[in-house]
Parts: sequence; C-alpha cells; structure tokens
Amino acid sequence: MDDIFGEDDFFDFDDGRSNRVSEEEIRVEEKVYFVPYRWLNEAHGTSLGENEGILYTASSSTCVGSMEIMSSDFDSQIVLNLRREEDNGKNEAAEEGVSGQEYALLSESMWLRALKWHNDSNAAEKDVGSILAAEVYTQDVFPLQIRLSVSWGTNSLLVKISQKDNPIEIYERASTIFRVESELLHIWDFSGQTTLLLMNDRTKSANDYLSRSDEILLELQVYGLTDSMKGRGGKKDDQMVGQTKMEGSFVSGSLKMNGSTGNVDSYFTLSHTKLFGRGYREAGFLGLIGLHNLGNTCFMNSSIQCLVHTPKLVDYFLGDYRKEINYENPLGMNGELALAFGDLLRKLWAPGATPVAPRMFKLKLSSFAPRFSGYNQHDSQEFLAFLLDGLHEDLNRVKCKPYIEAGDPDGCPDEEVADEYWRNHLARNDSIIVNLCQGQFRSMLVCPVCKKVSVTFDPFMYLSLPLPSTTMRTMTVTVLSTDGITLPYPCTVTVPKCGRLKDLIQALSISCSLRNDERLLVAEIYNNCIIRYLEEPSDSLALIRDGDRLVAYRLSEDSKDCDTSSLVVFMHERVEKHDINGKAELCRKMFGIPLVVRMSECSNGRDIRKQFLKLLDPFFMPTEDSLDDITAGNAANEDTEMEDAISSTVSNGDANSDSETGDELQLGNNFSFYLTDEKGSTKGSNINMNKLELISQLPRRLNVLVHWPDRMIEKYDTCLLSLLPEICKPELFAKRPQESVSLYKCLEAFLKEEPLGPEDMWNCPCCKKHRQASKKLDLWRLPEILVIHLKRFSYSRFWKNKLETFIDFPIDDLDLSTYIAQKNSHLSNHYKLYAICNHYGGMGSGHYTAFVRHGGNQWYEFDDSRVSPIGEDEIKTSAAYVLFYQRIPDTCLT
Repeated sequence: MDDIFGEDDFFDFDDGRSNRVSEEEIRVEEKVYFVPYRWLNEAHGTSLGENEGILYTASSSTCVGSMEIMSSDFDSQIVLNLRREEDNGKNEAAEEGVSGQEYALLSESMWLRALKWHNDSNAAEKDVGSILAAEVYTQDVFPLQIRLSVSWGTNSLLVKISQKDNPIEIYERASTIFRVESELLHIWDFSGQTTLLLMNDRTKSANDYLSRSDEILLELQVYGLTDSMKGRGGKKDDQMVGQTKMEGSFVSGSLKMNGSTGNVDSYFTLSHTKLFGRGYREAGFLGLIGLHNLGNTCFMNSSIQCLVHTPKLVDYFLGDYRKEINYENPLGMNGELALAFGDLLRKLWAPGATPVAPRMFKLKLSSFAPRFSGYNQHDSQEFLAFLLDGLHEDLNRVKCKPYIEAGDPDGCPDEEVADEYWRNHLARNDSIIVNLCQGQFRSMLVCPVCKKVSVTFDPFMYLSLPLPSTTMRTMTVTVLSTDGITLPYPCTVTVPKCGRLKDLIQALSISCSLRNDERLLVAEIYNNCIIRYLEEPSDSLALIRDGDRLVAYRLSEDSKDCDTSSLVVFMHERVEKHDINGKAELCRKMFGIPLVVRMSECSNGRDIRKQFLKLLDPFFMPTEDSLDDITAGNAANEDTEMEDAISSTVSNGDANSDSETGDELQLGNNFSFYLTDEKGSTKGSNINMNKLELISQLPRRLNVLVHWPDRMIEKYDTCLLSLLPEICKPELFAKRPQESVSLYKCLEAFLKEEPLGPEDMWNCPCCKKHRQASKKLDLWRLPEILVIHLKRFSYSRFWKNKLETFIDFPIDDLDLSTYIAQKNSHLSNHYKLYAICNHYGGMGSGHYTAFVRHGGNQWYEFDDSRVSPIGEDEIKTSAAYVLFYQRIPDTCLT
C-alpha cells in the first residue's frame, strides 16, 4: 500500500451527520489515537510527505499552573508538560525520528489505514487466518482517564493522569508509559487536535475554546501496556494482563468542560512497538465483521461485504473522503448515501467489533430508492448497480457538468475517437467509482441494407454476461414432408436457451438431413390450426414455451416458384354425433395437423384435390376390399343424414380427367373442399373442381378446409395425423449432469455479433429509415476493478427462471488480453478474483452470501452476521452470481 495517507488526512471526523460543518467543528468532534511513531512510520513508508506534524517534547512537571505539586500528591498523579518544538527542521526530524520514546497522535482515518496496512502486511507474510488475534487484541486494552489543560504562560499543554480518576491497577500501567525520567518522551501530532488548545491567535483560543481554568476529562483506551512493562522492567505483571475488553467498533470517551459533559469522542491506542524490544501483535482480524440481517437484507449484506473489501475503495473511505462529497449535484443524494456507506465501512474495519446492524444505511437507502424499502427480497446486482451509481454521484468531483457536443468521428482512427469520448466522459464524471470501476466499450452498428457502419464508445460499470450453458434447451418439433411418402416424425434437438429461431432451424436441418433444394417452415399449432408462422430468424426462442406444439414443414425451395407460388394450408374437419338432452346433435369438429404444400403457376380444383390426396398417401390404411368398395360406388351411398348436416359438396367435375388416377378420383370424391380463414372457423365457398383459377390472384397463403366423411376417417390413420407432441416434457427426460461452462465462453457470447431485436431498430443515417442492424461489442478500456454479473435470472412474457449452470471462472489469473480491442494499451489485462456474491435458491426466494479473499490467500464466507474461513477449492459453485476482480500489475505477473 503506497501513499496510504492523502493530503489533509488529519482533518477528518466521524459523527455520521450529513450537513456540512466548519473545520473547527470537525476537529472538536474528531477521534484521536495515540500510537508508537515507528509503527506509524512503517505503515506510511519513509516520509510523511505533506502531512507535517507538530512535535512536542514531554517532561515531568512539578507544578500545575501556579500550584506546586505536594510531595504527597506526586505519587498519586502524573503531570506532563508538552512543549512544542521549533519548526526548523521538523520535516527531517519526522523522517529520521528523534531520540527517546516516540509516539504520534493520529486522526481516525490515519489510524485506521495504518492499522489496515499492518493487518494486510502481517497476513500476507504469515498467510494464515487471524481470527485468534482478535482475542489477544481485545484482552490487552484498558481505559485511562486523563485531564488536559493549557498553560498560557509557557504556551504548553498540561496532561494530568490522576489516581483519583483511575483504578490503581490502571494508574500503575499508565505510570510505566508516561513517567518521564531519564528518557525524553516525544509526541508527534498529525491529527491537528492540539491546535484547538494552542492556536497562534491566543485571544481566539481562550475566548472560543478554553479559559485558563478549563480542564478536559478524556477516557482513553490504551493498548500494549503489558509488553511495554516487560520491555522496561524485565518481568511481566500477570495480575495486570488484559482485564478490559473493548466492546463494539470503538469505545467512546466523554469530555467534561467545567463539570459539563460534551460530545467529544476520543480514543487513544498504544500499539506494541519495537521500541520495547517486542514485535507487533497486529489486529489481523480487521475486516472480518458480519452484518446483521434486518429481515431479507442478505441481498444488501452480501454486496456490501464485497464492496468493503475492494482494496482501494477501502483506503479511500478510511481516508478523508468527505472533502470530495458533492452536495450540489442534482443527480446525487446530498452526500447522505456516501456518508452512510463510509460510516458503515469504518465500523466493519474497526478492530474488535461485533456484527454491525446496518439500520442507518438501509434507512438512507430506502429514502432515495423506495424500491429497496420494507423487508422484501431483492436482486443483489440491482442493489449493487444503484449503490455504485449513487456513490459516484455523491462523490463526483465535477461540480458543474459542462455541455459537450459530440464530434463527427467518421474517418478518424478508433484510438483518437475513443480517447475523445473518454475525455468527454471524465469532464462530466470524475469520482473514485469512475477511477476504479468504469471501463469503456466499443459499440459497432452495421446497416443490413447500405452497410453503413456507426462506431461509438460508451462507459460501463460492470459486465452482464449471458450464460451460454443455458442455451442447452431440448426442443421437440414434428417434421412433415410434402413428398407423399414420409410420415410425420418428432425431431428432438438441443438449442441455445437464449438463442434465436435460426439456431432452431439450423439444428432441425441437420437432424432431418434437409436437402439443398428444401427449406423448413416452422409454425405453431393450436386447436388444430396454425396460429402463427415463425419466419423471423432473429426471434428469440424464449418466446416458445415448453408446452407449445411446433411443426416444421419441408418445402421445396425452387427460386423460380417462390415469387409466384402460393402456400396452401389444408385443415381437417369432421362431423361428430353428440347426445344432448337425449337428442342426437351433429357438431363440426376440427382435428389433426394442418398439411401444407406449395403450389405454383395455375391450378384448378382438381389440382388442389390431387395435392391433398398426395399428402394423405402416407396415412392411407389399405384393406383387401377397400378399393372394391370405392369402385362399386359406395361413395354415392354416403349416409344422407351426414350430408344434410354439411353444405352442398363440390361438383365432382370430369371423372375421366387425365390428371387423376381412378383411385384418386374415387377417394377424392369423398372429400369436400372449402375456402376458409386462418383458424378454419368460417366455411366459405366450395372449391369447384373444374373451374380454372390463377394462384397468383389468390392470397399468398390459401387456407382450405377439408371435410372428412366417416368412411374416409376409417381408411386413413387419423390418430397418426393427430399426433403432435409438446416442445418439452420435463418428466420424460432424466436429469442431466450439471453443465460446466467457462467464464470465457460467457464473455464470447456477450461480445458475439448479433442483430438487434425488432423493438430496438436503429435509425440508419444513410437510409433515413429504421433498420434491424447487427451490433458488435468490444472491450476497449478495462477498469481497475472489474465487476462481472452472471445473468442467472431469465425473464420472458410467460415465465421467470433461475439458471443453475456451473460457471468455471479463473481465480488467480483472468486473462482478457485476447478480448481487448485496444492493442496499444500499456495497462495489464490480467485480473485476480477477490470477492464473490452468491445466490442460493430459486426465483423470488433464496439466500445471498459472499466469499471474500482476505489476508493474503485466505478466503472467508460472509453469511450475514456469521463469518467463517472457507477453502479456495470450495468457492466455485453454481451459486456464483457477481464476481469481483482486481487488476494484476504487470510487475506481479510471473
């Protein structure tokens, strides 16, 4: 962690308020920490940079103000005189240190980041879990009451530690640290708090803050006394080992001014230091704190845990992020969301803390996003998208967004156009979220008519990848031939679940060995008629339900006939007798699968009849006397009661026509043909067998209703004609083994070129018309933190579904080098996984958890308030929903 301290780090506060306050108010209400200087310097590096501290030298004092300390009181209190050193050479002193015992006063932000640095450094070196360190840490903290006052005569600060204010054992511990005898005690103030007591403007300091008689009573939390005692005295007092445990995220101190209690919270921490000959005992458990479930808030808890373990985001919110809050941004939330998130993050990174209840954060969230109010379950990715966008707007450094008109990119290299788009984006959007999480797409649209190419470059916050494994959907379609030989047969194929109609047609063509001169016409059958034709190749297969019934007609693909031919659809009708109230009634009823044939040039009624009989040939059930019956003219003796129920039949015409055989003629005379609509609900005029009609004058699709007499139903296998299975019967298929799909396959599916949907037509600037253009996305600029959303939840007009596909994602090296379109980038395209948001269960229910890499290569599971270690071999599951990756610098690649 380089430069963990930013500029003005010691001007920070943590009161959780959303209103802006003055710098003086900030400083008064700020927590202050007391740490060994070397411990701070190790975390900070070799230089304090611009964070110039004020150096004080502490010496024992025998006077408090003008009163000399009595000998009887000397053993019952410790009085230190803190005198400010001269400014000359203090930067060099800060870098090199000074002789004697050295300590530092830090603001909360500096202390937390320094503590985190040591925590991460220790964990990386040991590469072990550190939950046991929590017990050591909390058992070695004790409270200490001190009184502060100002000596205006000497322009110094007096610190009084009295036995009257502290238990005897606590006072004795303090004596081992603050009794200054042979060694000098040096204290660096990087917090800025002592300026409240020692201002250059004495009048302002005395009038506005403290009078000479004022004292401040502070309750401090001191850590590390036992080791410091052993380092000095050579032995350890076992009776003084860790009697006090620190509960909660911080222990608040109380400030008393002239007997009244103020609202100053203070916290002094003394950490183990090499000054006493002992190594650091670090709080390695930092960041391993759970979140209470407030009622179906696991979606929020899991996403928050992933974000609060995003490395540079943690450093940012542990620092002075408040100075970047944009209160004037109309798109923001007055800084309240950023403040609530920052406060929650600090609580989760405080040492020794118990699980946190994020009530205040949820309250702020609900006030700005009412859809997240209440206690219903929500999508964690939707919450994450809202939170990132809200944090960006609250922390946007651009106070007044300029209007920028996009230029004409035609003829310019993509590199120049992309850089211009990115500069324009940063001119309006500049925040820590943009710096870390936003990348850039190259989007290319191509007009299918004029081939106009439009290229734009758009920012993205995360990648929402489809799951190609969900494409594996089993579909059964009934294939019908028009050759008069082949019976209908079911054809089961596997197609992409999120695929298009062209994928289904391609799979069927291969399965049924479609010839080059044939094509498939897919239609949906309902109530024995065609309710829709599936002819648009780009239509989504998600529109086809498992309970639908589809047929695929094999039609001749003759280019000469396509323009002049007509599609003739034969629907079947019969008359059934029903006993209604004791009286026999005749009812018309449709049955069977519609038969389809393409007819070209001109035809008369006999040609239509001939084509129909040809389509029926595979269903004919010949018997020994069937042809004799037909020759004997049994058709003339057809049941008269049936004929009365049906309108007059078509004229049989020329029975000796050369176009029909005798058998066809006899069979055909038993059928009646009528023009009808697409649903067969109306019976139009009968079709005359002799009248010549031009098909070109008829509709593109000619719907014919065929009446079947009972005698013909006995001669044809109408059961086979009516057999039409559903698209999918889940109970008929054994459960398949879990599919495993690579994350790279998901990315390839996302970047694949595909046509826009009919609802997303592109207005082509050349054609001046809306066109169904093809779209191609490319990764152009990758962010520091790459968030990948796996689209497990699918929605359509008819159903909602969760996809349980197992995605095999890289853990240590996600290599995107082959997927990045910008080849001149000097940034690394390799990423390392550091967090996973998981979803267990189905739609509208289930549970969210998070896996987080913490402390080197150790993974932990965050299940609401419960935190437990988990093996790296256990983090890959079919529940993975959102993946969080961090860029690996080129210098770290092996």
